[in-house]
Amino acid sequence: LSFKQKFVLQWILALIIGLVFYYKLGYSFIYLHWLGQLPLGLIYIVFAAFVIVSFVNAFNITDGLDGLSPGAFIIALIAFLTISHSLLDSFLALFIAILLGSVAAFLYFNIYPARIWLGDVGSLSLGAALAVIGLLTGKIEALGIIGGVFVVEVAFSLIQIMGKRFLGRKLLPVAPLHLYFLQKGWGEPKTVMRMWLFAMMFAVIGLYIAFIG
Repeated sequence: LSFKQKFVLQWILALIIGLVFYYKLGYSFIYLHWLGQLPLGLIYIVFAAFVIVSFVNAFNITDGLDGLSPGAFIIALIAFLTISHSLLDSFLALFIAILLGSVAAFLYFNIYPARIWLGDVGSLSLGAALAVIGLLTGKIEALGIIGGVFVVEVAFSLIQIMGKRFLGRKLLPVAPLHLYFLQKGWGEPKTVMRMWLFAMMFAVIGLYIAFIG
């Protein structure tokens, strides 16, 4: 499948999930700490789909070095496991715990030098899972921060794409971010471990935002 075909399929599936959130689960608003509860009505369906598609592609872009994306994903899952436990959502907590164990087992073989890889099927699925978990908790701000590594990676890529399309030149030396670190001479294992550290810091800040909200 081409990128355009995958992108269309992502939106179709994400909109279906958005419909489930709205009609079956009753989600129709988002809560932002500084603004309070914002009712979206039917727009929530599109909002949820946008969040899912964004994280699907962000995860896929991040999955460029051995162990990088699954390691950052595990850190994010630990944060959301804490949030789901605080919300007394035992079913979501159980799902996260099972997913956490599964991805940890995968990461054992994906650490540099990797013996198995996620590929598009794995990275797109896990990206969607992270977005859905964040939506289920209702902690939208926390999702953007806890998944900060993925957000920054896709942001660097978008800046580069926009620069090429509208200005006809690159705005950054290289994108996404992990390739920039490689270009600076960090090496793959060092880059991955430092990105994990960034993920940990994002997770701590995201948890703080989630609990003060």
